[in-house]
Amino acid sequence: MVSVLRSRGLLLAAPRESLLRPAFRKALPPPPPPPPPLHHQHHDLLLLLLRRNLSCARSPPMEAAEPYIFGPYKIDPMEVFYSTPLSYAMVNLRPVLPGHVLVCSRREVKRFIDLTTDETNDLWLTAKEVGRRLEDYHKASSLTFTIQDGPQAGQTVPHVHIHILPRRMGDFEKNDEIYDAIDEKEKELKEKLDLDKERKDRTKGEMAHEASEYRALFS
Repeated sequence: MVSVLRSRGLLLAAPRESLLRPAFRKALPPPPPPPPPLHHQHHDLLLLLLRRNLSCARSPPMEAAEPYIFGPYKIDPMEVFYSTPLSYAMVNLRPVLPGHVLVCSRREVKRFIDLTTDETNDLWLTAKEVGRRLEDYHKASSLTFTIQDGPQAGQTVPHVHIHILPRRMGDFEKNDEIYDAIDEKEKELKEKLDLDKERKDRTKGEMAHEASEYRALFS
């Protein structure tokens, strides 16, 4: 097609502009969407971390990829009611008081001083959270946190763990007697784990039931 121009009485034919263009042009891809604002990225990261924490709390610890170990012993996941990547909490074979539980490092570490900074922080943050919920659950008014760090301190299982005991008025005639009781139960715990014989005062079913009730506190 051409366009007609009039110049000095003459008719001139000129090609249309469209004919001067290439017959085919390669379509350009659409530009990428702009990145989200920085505050949105921070918001998404916080949501991801929150979902991770909620998943950690709500998911039964028995689904952990690695088994729970306590010194040289393997712990039944049904007895674990809370866990993080660095710590876990389990019910006690022979509790001194109702709600007496143990918070242990996930890694097998014999002495408190050998924990990494992250493990130390996580262990105590886990103990704090577990203690807070168990104190409310058992309608207690105080908490005892204790570590037996080394054999001369009463540690019989060579694995860092914190004893947590919800306390009430008058649960011991003399408050310091509780530490003697913890020492005694620590010895009994090792004997039971070593012998692996029939448990007289707490069955696996009873311990699993208690762990299930505590697990619900974190859902």
